[in-house]
Amino acid sequence: MAETKVRVRDADATKARILEAAKEEFAKLGLGGARVDEIADRAKANKRMIYHYFGSKEELFKIVLEEAYIDIRTAEQSLDLEHLPPREALCKLVTFTWRYYLENPEFIRLVNSENLHKARHIKESDRLREVSRRFTGMVHDILKRGETEGVFRPGVDPVQLNITIAAIGYYYLTNRFTGSFLFEQDFMAPEALDARLAFNLDTVMRLVEAR
Repeated sequence: MAETKVRVRDADATKARILEAAKEEFAKLGLGGARVDEIADRAKANKRMIYHYFGSKEELFKIVLEEAYIDIRTAEQSLDLEHLPPREALCKLVTFTWRYYLENPEFIRLVNSENLHKARHIKESDRLREVSRRFTGMVHDILKRGETEGVFRPGVDPVQLNITIAAIGYYYLTNRFTGSFLFEQDFMAPEALDARLAFNLDTVMRLVEAR
């Protein structure tokens, strides 16, 4: 029994290393450019183990995407927003989203890569549908609480708001190099990042606050 437990732990550790290595490789090169040999080297595994555990490079890519989305959705759920006043809850969510993008740049690159494939790899993922619905429901509840308390205007669509919260951080970071050149300022300087977060917060609150 002890030997079986050791084998299970070893297999779980190997799979975790492969997923982490694959995330780095796919984020850097996309599905087409990523090489299974390189993933195996990074993971200190071998190609045979990758195919044994995950079946194919495409299936591995799908699982990496699922885990990336589930990671951010799980982190959002752990913010405990339902116990905060509506304004504070929404500000905390906007701040979290911005900081998550900054601290997890591979997430943005993976999302970009999957959009090039027209979401082919995640379309059948019931796991992602479930966590996405839960997240949308959480934002819906914040908006409804704010509407009831008279601090948010009625009728704000939680899906549209989610898109806006994501977009105002996502676009800034994916276009930071061209933006820095065109607008003649360092988009990634600490003061620029602080100013952007303040602008994001102000933008979202103006969208939802009762007049």
